[in-house]
Amino acid sequence: MNDRRRLSGFFLIFPIVFLTVTMHLVAQTGWTPVGPAGGDARALVAVPGDPGHLYLGTTTGWLYESHDGGGHWRRQSHLDVSNRLILDSILIDPTDVKTMYVGAWRAERVDGGLWVSHDAGQSWAEVAALHGQSVRSVAMAPSNAKILFAGTLEGVFRSMDGGARWQQISPKGSTEIHEIESLAVDPRNPEIVYAGTWHLPWKTVDGGRHWTNIKQGIIDDSDVFSIIIDPERPQVVYLSACSGIYKSETAGKLFRKIQGIPADARRTRVLRQDPLHREVVYAGTTQGLYKSADAGRSFRPMTGDNVIVNDIFIDPRDTRRVLIATDRGGVRASADGGKSFEASNDGISGRNVQALLVDHKDVRHLLAGVINDKEFGGAFESVDGGARWRQIADGLDGRDVVSLAQTPEGLIVAGTNHGVFALETADKPVWRPRNTLANTVTRTETTTVHGTRVNQEKQTAAPVIELESRVDALDVAGPVWVAATTYGVVTSHDRGASWQGGMVLGRGDYLSVASHGLLLAAARGDGVVYSRDGGKSWWPMAVPKMLTRIHRVVFDKNGVLWLGAREGVYYTPDLGKSWLWLDRLPLKGIDDLVLDERQGRIVVSSRQFAGIYAMDPKTMAWKAWATGFTMGAVRVAGDRLVGASTDDGVVVEPVEGMTGKR
Repeated sequence: MNDRRRLSGFFLIFPIVFLTVTMHLVAQTGWTPVGPAGGDARALVAVPGDPGHLYLGTTTGWLYESHDGGGHWRRQSHLDVSNRLILDSILIDPTDVKTMYVGAWRAERVDGGLWVSHDAGQSWAEVAALHGQSVRSVAMAPSNAKILFAGTLEGVFRSMDGGARWQQISPKGSTEIHEIESLAVDPRNPEIVYAGTWHLPWKTVDGGRHWTNIKQGIIDDSDVFSIIIDPERPQVVYLSACSGIYKSETAGKLFRKIQGIPADARRTRVLRQDPLHREVVYAGTTQGLYKSADAGRSFRPMTGDNVIVNDIFIDPRDTRRVLIATDRGGVRASADGGKSFEASNDGISGRNVQALLVDHKDVRHLLAGVINDKEFGGAFESVDGGARWRQIADGLDGRDVVSLAQTPEGLIVAGTNHGVFALETADKPVWRPRNTLANTVTRTETTTVHGTRVNQEKQTAAPVIELESRVDALDVAGPVWVAATTYGVVTSHDRGASWQGGMVLGRGDYLSVASHGLLLAAARGDGVVYSRDGGKSWWPMAVPKMLTRIHRVVFDKNGVLWLGAREGVYYTPDLGKSWLWLDRLPLKGIDDLVLDERQGRIVVSSRQFAGIYAMDPKTMAWKAWATGFTMGAVRVAGDRLVGASTDDGVVVEPVEGMTGKR
């Protein structure tokens, strides 16, 4: 030990031992995202002249490619290492299909840009003139592929030379023509451009020298999401807005509102016209896909209102084949003109996996809990190590699965954003709630004892209520089940049939729990409590005062408590009387810590680092592996590790990486 300092804990001053450790960084390739398939899909486009060759834009900076009309996808390129670029617009030059353009923006700040590739997406270069611009739409003049337009939050930009040089053609600093959400160019005259803003549409007939507000017939202050022009009759213009769908037969001089789209589905994000049957128009809304067979006079729903449609592709070889890019559900395909849809996500891995479990009886049996996907999410199961997945969400009713645990007998239990559920598999997999809170209350009663009136305290059953809070962590491996919830810490002595507990020491919002027989520990962001009697009584544990955010606690087989926090990794052999801090570990912001008893090591991960660290507790030597993925949780699956990522689903380590070839 090379240094010894004294840092105050809860009540006393406790020594923190700073250990000298050895760290080796090993670059390791081959980590693979394996699903569950799906996620957010934003933009669909086919290569001109080859409708089976498709590209897909996502919300994580990834561009996917398919050579069989969406039957199978592969990750083609990544435009941004932060996984935060939303790829909303994709163009392919019909005169040179190796030339591609992608417009992108970020949700968390005003940023984005336009990227161009001249080798079919193998390499990309950002357009310097639009660097940092939030590019919401791009368009190409149908009559001249060298003339491009980009709509940004600042206005409309144009390139006359295939993207080499750009010039703003909307008035700079305009208080009206900015926040450009959609663009359309006349099929015959590239000087005629329509621009949809967050507050009504505009039009220029002279390449941007003059602009006209074409709002006649449109409800005031409408966000215009999509504009399409009939290629055979350019005077026919459709546009969609937050107030509904509109059609003009006078090149925008007058619009009329189309009926058939219900009020709660008015946010129509995209319009597409059948390339062979111009009277057929599809509308993708935030509440499903709609279709018109009479040139927009009426629309009818084609999907349920749970589908959020971001883009539509109609196969020109067979217009009955329709693909839609959706939130949460990825790509969905129809072979009957939109009457029915099936998932078409093979190869797409864009789920936010919050929980991950490896079956201790069969390491090829994996469960993943995803968030933000409602009925398209919940829990997914793989019985072949991640090669194939199926959704097992019956009984969850759209809940997010944020934690997973397994009993020694094999029962799988999920913590959701609304309570605890156990997976029952007698007939078919279904989740059953185990949320009964059966607490007791202490009442004071006055009685007469030997002629003297005395007060006596008696415990009686409190009214039964249901646990409805978020369950961030579960440990069901011991005789007492314990759960960390926003309500507090709850325990069960009857396998989840009933729970007791709540706030501990006046606090709720617990994030992690661990058990070692009847010894329990629970952590919130700024502290740890422990119980020696299975949760009947709780005591505060002294922790180093420098800790600002605790994420994970876990007991090893010897009862030593390990802690992962924003400041690093700590452990205590005596319930907080002394702490040891691994001060040479370069990784901070620990999100997950797991014990790999088979190989005798501690494995940690952080969303701030695209890799993992593993430590031998005997030698205190660390190794780090650059995986290429940021993971909020890592689990041990036999001879390899599997990780839960926030953007790429479940990622798995190659088997050879765990067999001494590091």
